This record gives sequence, structure tokens and C-alpha cells, in this order.
Amino acid sequence: MMSLRRILLSPLVGVTSIVLLLALYFRSSFKSPPQHNQRLFSAEELALYNGTDETLPILLGILGSVYDVTKGKSHYGSGGSYNHFSGRDASRAFVSGNFTGDGLTDSLHGLSSSEVKSIVDWRGFYSRTYTPVGKLVGRYYDSQGNPTKHLKGAEAKASRGAQLMEKQKIEEDKQKNCNSRWSQDEGGKVWCDVGVPRLVQRPLEIAITGSMSKRCACFEEDQLDQSGLEIYKDCEPLAKSCKV
Repeated sequence: MMSLRRILLSPLVGVTSIVLLLALYFRSSFKSPPQHNQRLFSAEELALYNGTDETLPILLGILGSVYDVTKGKSHYGSGGSYNHFSGRDASRAFVSGNFTGDGLTDSLHGLSSSEVKSIVDWRGFYSRTYTPVGKLVGRYYDSQGNPTKHLKGAEAKASRGAQLMEKQKIEEDKQKNCNSRWSQDEGGKVWCDVGVPRLVQRPLEIAITGSMSKRCACFEEDQLDQSGLEIYKDCEPLAKSCKV
């Protein structure tokens, strides 16, 4: 008992304890902040990397994520066919095809869930193909580099679009699509190997694309009493092929 007391009261043990306490104190007080390797860009800063300055890399933004596309310089550099995407976030143009003026914007207002999904898929393409270098502060990332409600909303809409498209595919696989062909000389033609062609509504399409559409499906004779089946114009009711 005396030897243990002597050890505990030893100056060496006291010094060691103090050193350990100080080490713990400094470790907690001066802990390194999280390292953010990616840069935060303003729109003005990103615009400098549009391929006109040969000494700078070429950068592109999509949904607020910024990628170095310099290795695709022939496409994204000055005079390249995709140069309109360089130095900015023109997310909307990836699906609108409007590469001038107001079309070169990051706003997705009014786009359908399938169009938003397509833009998210494009972001995936750039993530796989090019080097991510930062975030664009604005609509999709705040000044701390955190995702905004706009980004979360876009991703949720894209996810919903993917679910609807999968559901539509499952439903439409139950009724086989028509075969189709088009040529400049003969025009269009649809036909069925089994059954006869009918136009049918795609009920999920309005939720996916924002507009109604129809498809050609093949129905056997005992299915033709279903509602909503439309015969092609100038086509015989039991014809296996129709001009369109």
C-alpha cells in the first residue's frame, strides 16, 4: 500500500499526468477543420474559365457542380460545338436545346420530371468522365458549399421521374408494342406479328413529360372490346399493318 502511494505521489507521475492533460486540451482546442478540396466559385469567377484564355482550364457547371472539361478542349474550347456550356451552369440547355440567351440558364422551372432526370443523368456523365473541381455558389449551393432546397428538389423530382418511367415500362410490357418502320419513299408503317395495331393512351406520360401521348400496341381479337383503343385512320379494323 505504501509503495503504491509513493508511486502516485511521485513527481514523475505528476508531470506525466499534466503532459497528458495538456495534450488532450490542445488536441480538442486546435482540431483541424474539415478539409474541402473543392473550390467554391461565383458566377463571375466561373465565367473566366470559358475556354477563351489558353492559360486557364475549361470549366463547366451543371446543377451547381463544376467540372474540368479541358481534356475535351476540341468540343468545349473556343469555337467548339459545346463551347456554349463552358464557363457557366446552363443546366436547362442540356434538355431544351436552346443554346442562346435565356436558354443558357440553370433554372429548371417548368421542366417535366423526365427532363429533370435527364439533367441529373448528364451530371452523372460528367462525374464519371471529367474531374469535379468545385461548386457554383447560387441556385444549387450556398456560400458554405451546402446543397440548397433547389438542388434537393431537383434530385427528388428526378427520382420521382425514374420511378414513374419504370412503372410505365412494367405496365407497357404487359401489352407488346407494335413494330414500326419509316422511309422517305414509303412513309411510316406499324404492324403486329401477333394481333392488330391499336393506338392507346399512355396514362403516366403526363406525370413524366408534362404532356399526353399515345403508343401503338398489339391486341388480339378477344381484347378489342377494351375501352380506349383507337384504330389508325384509313386502316381496316383487323389489319395486321397500318400506314401512319
